[in-house]
Amino acid sequence: MKTITDFINKHAMLPRGTHVLCAVSGGADSMCLLHFLSSNAESLGITVAAAHFNHRLRGAEADRDQAFVEAWCKEHGILCETGSADVVAYAGQSGMSTEEAARNLRYEFLENCADKLGCTAIATAHNSDDNAETVLLNLTRGAGAKGLCGIPPVRGRLIRPLLATSRAQIEAYLAENGVPHITDSTNDTDDYTRNVIRHRVMPVLCGINPAFSASAMRTAELLREDEEFLDKLAADFLREHFENGSLPIAELTALPKPVAARALRKICGRSLTAGHIKALFDIMQSESLAHADIHGMRVTADHGRLYFGQKPAVLPDTPLHIGEKTVIGDGSFTVECKLMPKNSKVFNSLNTFFFNFDAVCGTIFFTSRKDGDKIRLNGRKCTKSLKDLFSEAKMTQLQRSETPVLRDEKGIIAVYGFGACERCSAKTGDAVLRVTINKTDRTGDNL
Repeated sequence: MKTITDFINKHAMLPRGTHVLCAVSGGADSMCLLHFLSSNAESLGITVAAAHFNHRLRGAEADRDQAFVEAWCKEHGILCETGSADVVAYAGQSGMSTEEAARNLRYEFLENCADKLGCTAIATAHNSDDNAETVLLNLTRGAGAKGLCGIPPVRGRLIRPLLATSRAQIEAYLAENGVPHITDSTNDTDDYTRNVIRHRVMPVLCGINPAFSASAMRTAELLREDEEFLDKLAADFLREHFENGSLPIAELTALPKPVAARALRKICGRSLTAGHIKALFDIMQSESLAHADIHGMRVTADHGRLYFGQKPAVLPDTPLHIGEKTVIGDGSFTVECKLMPKNSKVFNSLNTFFFNFDAVCGTIFFTSRKDGDKIRLNGRKCTKSLKDLFSEAKMTQLQRSETPVLRDEKGIIAVYGFGACERCSAKTGDAVLRVTINKTDRTGDNL
């Protein structure tokens, strides 16, 4: 079909010399694609291999599909890779829906096959009706402009040569060329949201406009052009301003909001919602330190910059034992407690603390700071909250979250990097307990 060739050329999908992997389920769309690519391989200057993934969701019917694809490829001299996985088990383990789990496993299989065979393109058989259904599906979910762009013709090495071809045109091609195909029985049910849109919504819209799929395609293309322009503005901004995991708040808030939102999504991930973006703009307007936790990431507004880092893990309350070296959590800290000989020289440092053993109340715990924690450092005139202490030191939120404390049953007795409390600090002649905290890098060396 000229439609397919024109679309391939328009998007430069298959430069001459391309070795393309065609994803084949055995259904009408994928058999049309495989037949077209293999029949026109010489004129296009490409070579073609096929890949079939068995999702193990339909028992004997799924095995029938695999056997059909393997037999057709063998008959036509096309190399065919096959694979399978327990989609239901994977969905249960990962917390995904069955549809999402199937898609993830299928694309992982295709990428692995392409790597194995040296393919520079992976062709899937999405058509213009699929694209219209995707736009409608995303619309029901409240998607932004990116979601309404539909299925991209090219993404990395993934290509969709049939995206401008309708399902009716595909069926006509199969009939004209005598290409067999099989039918997935689940396509006839309304068990999946996409099928509801296909069976109930699309017929109504096509009744209003028989060329609805083509119209949706044109709208998606226009939106995609706008999206690519805004995306470039966001990328240019990040290249100029993203430094040491942070952005300047004044420059970010001066951007048009659609550009700023795209810059934030590039850092935080595509799943950043409108609600998340509002939360980030809210903390940027705060006059004091503020943060928002999003998908395991902590974003902090502090001293005119927006910092992006991992949400800090809370250190478990780890009891320390005299005469032992304790490894904390993943090994990022080691702590050693030792009773010192009488009249030992006493000198507190930023990571070594000399406590009056008799003043320590119960067990000492190595832990994270908690809201409301306070300390009166030895030699200071007043008690301060750790929040104020860290703020005066101009520590970033990440630095604060990574700063451990020592506490006994009465409260904080030392803060790593700052010193020990007055209540428990030892003097010459006291029974002295020395506690040394060492921070280690990933190689295990002390820092």
